[in-house]
Amino acid sequence: YDHHHRNDHKDLRRWRIRTTAAAYPLFSNQIQLTKDSSSRHKLYQEAIKTSRDKFTREISFQSKDKDISLAKALLYVAAEDEAFMSFNREMDACSILNERRNVSSPSEAIDWDSLEQMPLGGKTIPEWLSELDAIAKEVEAELVSRDIGCHLVEVLEAVNLVLFESRGLTRSPVLVDSKHSYLHSVLSSRCGSAILLSIIYIEVCRRLGLTIVGSRVGEDFLIWPQTGYPEELFKVTSGHSLFAIVNGRCVEDPRSMASDLTGTSLLGLEIATNRDIIGIALANLIRLHWKRASRSNHGLMLTSPLRHVNDAGEKPNMMVKSNVPLLRPQDLRLAIMASERLLILQPHNWALRRDHGMMLYYNREYGKAVQELSICMAFAPEEEAEILEPFVEKLHLMRLESSWKSLGH
Repeated sequence: YDHHHRNDHKDLRRWRIRTTAAAYPLFSNQIQLTKDSSSRHKLYQEAIKTSRDKFTREISFQSKDKDISLAKALLYVAAEDEAFMSFNREMDACSILNERRNVSSPSEAIDWDSLEQMPLGGKTIPEWLSELDAIAKEVEAELVSRDIGCHLVEVLEAVNLVLFESRGLTRSPVLVDSKHSYLHSVLSSRCGSAILLSIIYIEVCRRLGLTIVGSRVGEDFLIWPQTGYPEELFKVTSGHSLFAIVNGRCVEDPRSMASDLTGTSLLGLEIATNRDIIGIALANLIRLHWKRASRSNHGLMLTSPLRHVNDAGEKPNMMVKSNVPLLRPQDLRLAIMASERLLILQPHNWALRRDHGMMLYYNREYGKAVQELSICMAFAPEEEAEILEPFVEKLHLMRLESSWKSLGH
């Protein structure tokens, strides 16, 4: 009897689910949408983790610097950020779905199941790498059509023709749009930051067997081919030198340090490693996303709270809770992610770790902020550590106070 009774109950439950779904199609649709959404969440979370893992392996100090692919490293950066933003969009869509039961999910079906298949601006990572291969082949075709050899100047002229005329790449004067700071977006929109255009130039020339090196000069990052005759780069033809065509207007701007360079002084510059170049691109991303995150707090600096830390009358919880300005959370998280990657490259950079800790503070991750700022104090010069110490102490007290309150004390 018990056996038949239990089976009757199971059949009744199955019948109720079927009839409910049949009577209310939206109920059935929402079950499927919830399953689909959960699946997408997991895919994006896996893509975020895989992107970071691949980036870390690419720039690993176990690898020789010359073997690091600038393009791969920066495409992994873009993939992680894109997966993070897509995950946020999914969460927003789920919230809307839960709040308004009669609204269908706007999310599209996902037809990829690995990072290599994830679309990034309409193409996958392997396809964006192939795009750089295609540009190099266009340069080779240009050289063949001219029926000329592979003299350095001629190769550079062909690269310049393809990149800046045929492809129409241009430098963005001001970093305000994030698409100018991601490699795939620059290849797609053909407008990007100076460092991203330099990276494209380096990657294309590497495919042609030509080594391009670079160095920071003042506020600019300049590139040139490795050559024993650098004076060739400064010969003016058609109104501009090759060095100016490759590096843009800064070379001819008298206000720029780059305008003072000559073939001789070029040889004295410190050459940036591939890790250095990736670091410059990441530092630009930090600045960009921080600027976007703090847009409604004009002039806010990461270190602003440190200036007021010695106010004896200020209570710890007031310092932390009431005075922390509201920032745009997604942009702040993107800045933190860029900072995390840069710390992998520069773990002993105390100023970078301080800024990272301050971003965590602004993001109200107080425990992590205390940890990062405490590590920073171990590396920082004594005078800087003295500025940080009272701030970290107040932050630590506030954290303890919050934990006691959460326990009901």
